[in-house]
Amino acid sequence: MRRILPVMRKEFIHIFRDPRTLAVMFLIPVIQLVLLGYAATTDVDHISTVVYDQDRTARSRELIETYRASGYFDINYDVASEEAVARLIDSGRARAALLIPAGYSRDLARRRKAQVSVVIDGSDPNIATAALSAATAVGQAQSVQIVQQMLGIDPEEQPGLEVRPRVWYNPELASANFMIPGIIGIIMQFLTTFLTSLAIVRERERGTIEQLIVTPLKSYELVIGKLVPYVFIAFWDTLEVLAIGSFWFGVPIRGSVQLLLALSVLALMNSLGLGLFISTVSNTQQESMLLSYFIMLPSIFLSGFMFPIAAMPKVLQYLSYVVPLTYFLVIVRGIILKGIGLELLTEQVAAMAIFGVVILVLAAARFRKRLE
Repeated sequence: MRRILPVMRKEFIHIFRDPRTLAVMFLIPVIQLVLLGYAATTDVDHISTVVYDQDRTARSRELIETYRASGYFDINYDVASEEAVARLIDSGRARAALLIPAGYSRDLARRRKAQVSVVIDGSDPNIATAALSAATAVGQAQSVQIVQQMLGIDPEEQPGLEVRPRVWYNPELASANFMIPGIIGIIMQFLTTFLTSLAIVRERERGTIEQLIVTPLKSYELVIGKLVPYVFIAFWDTLEVLAIGSFWFGVPIRGSVQLLLALSVLALMNSLGLGLFISTVSNTQQESMLLSYFIMLPSIFLSGFMFPIAAMPKVLQYLSYVVPLTYFLVIVRGIILKGIGLELLTEQVAAMAIFGVVILVLAAARFRKRLE
């Protein structure tokens, strides 16, 4: 420890003397959390909608108000031709259109099936899928209400099936509750890998690595002294993101924070080992940064951070099994959202421990070889 502590002190001094490094370590996680917390959302509502009402009756206005009240559709435009509808959708100012034909209320009065059209801009599949589901659900609900009014039926007094769905862990189905725990895993993995890969390359690029080599330091002591400061920073960033996610975005933390931090050590083993390995195959900081991005970006897409692994092709599903971040995201989301304990995370913990040991051993072996 007498030899390791001076190396740690040297690394801390270097970090705090470099404003750019400080910004990356302490500001970038907050900026990423805020941007992704608001932008990376699958919640689709308030879709800009144009209405072409050829009927202009109380019945048609009731239908329009039903779509507006659903919260999915904002009736921003009321036009008098289909050409105007096409122009608004083509320009992107409207993403959906409600077309009510003439005779809509007359058909209802005669107890005929009235038809309306909902046009959806399919250029963005996420918005189009949500709009299609919402439009269908609102139309079906309005149809049932019309039939009940015509027949004088009180649905509360009729026999049948009543489904009462309950959503556990995220009753509001808020995307932030799913995304923000994942962002914790992304920040911890990406930041520590990126900074660690630069730490040793920077010494080599500046020619100071030789000064460290000629000291009585052993290779593992040099590695520990260089990596430990980033462990403290990673834990600080994790607590920072947890606090902002909880107090700013209202994400409930149902599990043990102590357990989360303890299992984060496994994530650090993987990210620090990966960063160390990158530093041994890179000769410049630019090479190190490019290689870090090359490795981490596919990991983000394959880990289930944004896209469900079950929806991926089989080949990519198999690849996701060798991505340590995949297991860490299950751990983070399970502890924060579900409040589960270690007994339900044994598979993920075992996988991360194996990956961490293998990566660290390989990285340390190559690092010693480069020093020799």
